[in-house]
Amino acid sequence: MAHRGLWIVIPAYQEAAQIEATLSDLGAYLPRVVVVDDGSTDATAEAARRAGAEVLRHGVNLGQGAALQTGIDYALRSGATHICTFDADGQHDTHTIERLLDTAARMGADVVLGSRFSGAAVDMPPLRRLALRCAVLVTRMQTRLPLTDTHNGLRLFTREAALRIRIRQPGMAHASELLSTVARLGLHVVEVPTTVRYTAYSRAKGQRLSNSVKIALDLAYAALSS
Repeated sequence: MAHRGLWIVIPAYQEAAQIEATLSDLGAYLPRVVVVDDGSTDATAEAARRAGAEVLRHGVNLGQGAALQTGIDYALRSGATHICTFDADGQHDTHTIERLLDTAARMGADVVLGSRFSGAAVDMPPLRRLALRCAVLVTRMQTRLPLTDTHNGLRLFTREAALRIRIRQPGMAHASELLSTVARLGLHVVEVPTTVRYTAYSRAKGQRLSNSVKIALDLAYAALSS
């Protein structure tokens, strides 16, 4: 039986072709799954509702970080004891969710992160692997957290951790910002191995390597403005 206090938060943009299949794999957790349609112009919202999820919509595309915070706020208002973030594109292994919960309980962790580099990254493009490895090194230097995968969308937060963390970077820079916040707050974070499967669909939807420059600029601007 699925953990009754757990809510799944899925940010989604232009995912009408995949979201029903992703939600079908998460059937054990429905209806405590909230899809945040981040200004899609396709039928993402309708497909997610049809599959049984709660659906929230941004009128315009704000970015994945903003969508995550909208979903996390909704889950907290709904009484979540734990919140798991999950990608819409079908890359993640749903069986890892219970492992995240078990690890949080066993180790008293505030935040549990999935790691494809201690697990498996099936059919990952070589350039993306290189970019993510570089991101790990940079984040380690910034946060001093001994992590192996810093931009994996599969994460688990306890309610207490989710209440203390606020995602302010609306775009993809939220992943680095989130870990910086975890380090600053001194939260107990651990990783568990997971499998990420790269399909033709998820590769097409994935972040371009050029976006790494924008992420770096977003983080630098945030640091100067704080």
